[in-house]
Amino acid sequence: MKEIVSPLVAGVDVGSRTAKAVIMGEGRVLSSCLIPSVVNPPKAARHAIEEALKKIGLSSIDDIGYIVGTGYGRARISFASTQTSEITCHAKGAHYLCSDVRTVIDIGGQDCKVIGLGKDGKILDFAMNDKCAAGTGRFLESMARTLEMELEEFLDIHDSATSPIPITSVCSVFAESEVISLLNEGHAIKDIVAGLHAAMATRVSSLSRKVGVTEEVTITGGVRKRQGTR
Repeated sequence: MKEIVSPLVAGVDVGSRTAKAVIMGEGRVLSSCLIPSVVNPPKAARHAIEEALKKIGLSSIDDIGYIVGTGYGRARISFASTQTSEITCHAKGAHYLCSDVRTVIDIGGQDCKVIGLGKDGKILDFAMNDKCAAGTGRFLESMARTLEMELEEFLDIHDSATSPIPITSVCSVFAESEVISLLNEGHAIKDIVAGLHAAMATRVSSLSRKVGVTEEVTITGGVRKRQGTR
């Protein structure tokens, strides 16, 4: 069990696809947890923080002195001391981990955000795509279903592509129709997938230009883990 320091603080993020909790003490991370989100944001938030507490041998939320709630479900985290937008949390987190970061690109399940930071970590500008699935994890999930593939397979197969097929739409509805047409024309699935990844990268790049990309750049969100989207 990790040494417990006091006072403890925590952050709980209830997003569209996952719920996350981080517990800190004296400026260092003591414990964290990531679980799938459920249709009940308060339940997901409580489960995440309780699992994080278990990892350091604690059982009660009352053992934490201050809790920040963020994410789409933040308003329903009743045990949070305060609620803060995920844009603010991304900026503060990136600056905390690396003070040289000037651009944060967040690719999550439901939206994509680009945040410009100053030397002090304050937000200078941001742009956000939250009106459709373009450039998000849901877009990848939707395309994987259309191709009747497991998500992991879908994300890895692009490596073997030889002739990526340009996809003209990143709207999930129109892209699905376009993918079906390409399949009917006999194009290889791996080349279609590579084209989908390229279309997603183009969408993120377009959003980034609205803010301007200044090094150092960091990428956050679940999609950052995926080989095919780096």
